[in-house]
Amino acid sequence: MENSKQMRTWLDDLGLDHPLVIAGPCSAETEEQVLKIAHELKDTDVNYYRAGIWKPRTRPGNFEGVGALGLKWLQKVKEETGLKTATEVANRAHVELALEHDIDLLWVGARSTVSPFIVQEIAEALKGTDKIVLVKNPVNPDLSLWLGAVERMYSSDVKKLGVIHRGFSTYEKSKYRNIPEWQLAIELQTKFPDLPLINDPSHITGNRNMIFDVSQTALDLNYDGLIIETHHDPENAWSDAAQQVTPKTLVQIMKDLRIRKETDEEAEYNNKLSNLRAQIDIIDNQLIDTLGKRMKVSDGIGELKKQRNVAVLQSNRWNQILGAMILEGESKGLSEEFVLKMFKAIHQESINHQEKIMQS
Repeated sequence: MENSKQMRTWLDDLGLDHPLVIAGPCSAETEEQVLKIAHELKDTDVNYYRAGIWKPRTRPGNFEGVGALGLKWLQKVKEETGLKTATEVANRAHVELALEHDIDLLWVGARSTVSPFIVQEIAEALKGTDKIVLVKNPVNPDLSLWLGAVERMYSSDVKKLGVIHRGFSTYEKSKYRNIPEWQLAIELQTKFPDLPLINDPSHITGNRNMIFDVSQTALDLNYDGLIIETHHDPENAWSDAAQQVTPKTLVQIMKDLRIRKETDEEAEYNNKLSNLRAQIDIIDNQLIDTLGKRMKVSDGIGELKKQRNVAVLQSNRWNQILGAMILEGESKGLSEEFVLKMFKAIHQESINHQEKIMQS
């Protein structure tokens, strides 16, 4: 993607004085629901009205969308409110119907991005289009797969490209519905700074009460916009009820978010500093999470030692670990003194955990 700068042109051409905002219900449920939400979002910072027409569900039997009928409702949204429209496409037929109904922005969902065959089919159906096409990250944390999907679109002469970061699935217990894995999006942003990057806090959090915090983190990391699920009656939404916010709440979120602009040298410095600090905050949270997991493993070792009446401290094992970590730390530019202090503290916390178990 040598000419990635061309991809940003469509975003610049919008002439926005705020990040791009895509909002609307997870699913188009009825014509009345679609139009009601759209009218409540009219004359706000929302640039594109989104609604799921075809809903890929993990298991059959759940609501899977109203289908092509919903595209006519989106046409009415544009006629009555002037809002541009957006929806997800998962195959060639979806693309053809969306283009036929003049949908302005299409995105490829996370479940589709995992399959190069599906992405290629969609890319061929979109060949040469001037519609905006956004590619969501795959459900698994695979940067190459994500970029591969973008490259397939680029190779099909899709002129207006961007990506959506919606988090990644995990078996581990987490406060997120889909863990952000911010470092992957940051790496993508570093490699292709002119590829517009949109954050999806709704799918990352799965919890409307966390939408603001994740949105702010995204803006601190210089994301270009947000896609937020919005419903006039979230509690009774037909899909993803817990993560949708009301239009009124969305407007308040937009007001409360801190948006940093690069208007002079000092602003540029502050913006870069905020970006780097946001990256450090993310890594620090990952460190705490990793240390918590390590102590759980230590608890398991403590239980095993208690059963076998084995001493907590194993000096030979500890010296082997310390030596290996010093060498590994040096390869990462960390001083021996720092590695020693850090691992001694970790080791002591591990001993404390095991001693509590031995004494219980």
